[in-house]
Amino acid sequence: MLSFMVWLLVLFLCWPLALLALVLWPLAWLVTLPFRLIGITFDAMFELLRAIVMLPARILGSAPGR
Repeated sequence: MLSFMVWLLVLFLCWPLALLALVLWPLAWLVTLPFRLIGITFDAMFELLRAIVMLPARILGSAPGR
């Protein structure tokens, strides 16, 4: 909601800039999409690595925080 209000303010003050932002925002989102997917993949990979490393402790019954 706040971003919409800021966009309306920019539209009122400088409408060409607001219209340019409206057109370019989906393009910027498409450009950053591969980087987001790479980030999700690396996050999942590190979680899997953490789970594998912590498996012996979980099997032996070590509780976190003890």
